[in-house]
Amino acid sequence: MIKSLQQLLVGIPVTKVLGPTDLPIHTLCFDSRKAVAGACFVAINGSQVDGHHYIEMAIAAGSHAIVCERLPQSIQAAVTYIVVASTPHALGMMASNFYDHPSKKLKVVAVTGTNGKTTVVHLLYNMVTKMGYKAGMLSTIYNKVLDQTYPASHTTPDALQLQSFLHLMAAAGCSYCFIEASSHAIVQERLAGIDFTGAIFTNITHDHLDYHLDLLHYIHAKKKLFDRLPATAFALMNQQDRNSAILVQNCKAKKFTFSLQDAADFRAKIVTNTLDGFELEIDHQSVWFQLMGTFNASNLLAAYGASQLLGLNSWESLVALSAIPPILGRMNRVGKSKQVIIDYAHTPDAIQKVTVTLRSMLATDSRLITIMGCGGNRDQQKRAMIGKILAQNSDIAIFTSDNPRDEDPQEIIRHMQQGAPEAAKILHIVDRAMAIKTACCIAHPNDLILIAGKGHQYYEEIQGVQHFFCEAQIVREILGE
Repeated sequence: MIKSLQQLLVGIPVTKVLGPTDLPIHTLCFDSRKAVAGACFVAINGSQVDGHHYIEMAIAAGSHAIVCERLPQSIQAAVTYIVVASTPHALGMMASNFYDHPSKKLKVVAVTGTNGKTTVVHLLYNMVTKMGYKAGMLSTIYNKVLDQTYPASHTTPDALQLQSFLHLMAAAGCSYCFIEASSHAIVQERLAGIDFTGAIFTNITHDHLDYHLDLLHYIHAKKKLFDRLPATAFALMNQQDRNSAILVQNCKAKKFTFSLQDAADFRAKIVTNTLDGFELEIDHQSVWFQLMGTFNASNLLAAYGASQLLGLNSWESLVALSAIPPILGRMNRVGKSKQVIIDYAHTPDAIQKVTVTLRSMLATDSRLITIMGCGGNRDQQKRAMIGKILAQNSDIAIFTSDNPRDEDPQEIIRHMQQGAPEAAKILHIVDRAMAIKTACCIAHPNDLILIAGKGHQYYEEIQGVQHFFCEAQIVREILGE
């Protein structure tokens, strides 16, 4: 696929042009190490690296077009330089132009929020697939084009990968694409150039404040997604989160709400809630679903509401949703001789909801034993908050490692301990596998064990190295299953 530079710049405000724009562009890149002959290099000033420092390297590798926010000191006559106000935005637009605007050929729905993004995206993808439609999905766990699975390195791919996936989906005849939209991706303009059919908001709670600095900046990062929606799109908002009103201020899209409690466009009521699933009264129907927990009832309602806004049959949507098993790493039950739950919960709000849900399902003579750590080189503010919640909601809490990265895991555990009352029953076991083994050994038959924080992840990251670590496999080995 080859496009002229002029074709790639359509729709992008350009402040200065040095050189011809009829150059053939074979590929786009924003990493100088991936530059080749005939490439256009887009210099992005990221949070850690400024691509403008690598313009000369990209040219040396064969790039004959440079898109930048400021011109380099040395200008080469054989190279065309394009100056724009925002290179991240330009990259998304150029990638869309390069792949002939694939999002226009799909119904693209983005899901954003602190918690629930992965579950809602997987519910939507599996729902439409079970209903016989062709679909794709971009998520934290993995990416899908029809039934083909691709690894995911980020919650939301970079702009080039994203547009490439959309192109694959359109070429495969997909009708739908469901995308997890992280706050980082929104702020970094990775979604530029996408025509959205709709967007869903799940909730906002404390997370990523190491990047966004404070909650207000975090909220406004999410708001940017809804600001870009056209009048033809829908915005489906969680009525139970008061931030919904802020996010849709000045939003041109048609606004709808969902709620398990308040008056809303889409409502549901939990009839029964067990470790095997829950029954919902939804749209005047009583339906059994295989997911677990009140928060998942909200996620399921969001998916159902989106199905209706996409014009799908109500009953067929409910039947399809009821057939979907728990999402990988989201409230998954493992083990037979002991009751063990693995969940990705890694924020204060998520761990509060998960532990409260599990406590409500305990038998009178049962205990909740939790195992959790906090990631290294990440938001330190939430560690004490998580420690407090675990201590308050657990009969026994085990503080352990969870991707310590470049930090001392003992120090991370100390931060968690600062939030816990002195009287709480807490064990400190740095080795996560040993923490899981300890929990399994001390658990009575009716006890519940929650292993939180990693979910679908199959690794422990220590000092820049990822070591294979599968919690489900470890549990089964410990239990001899």
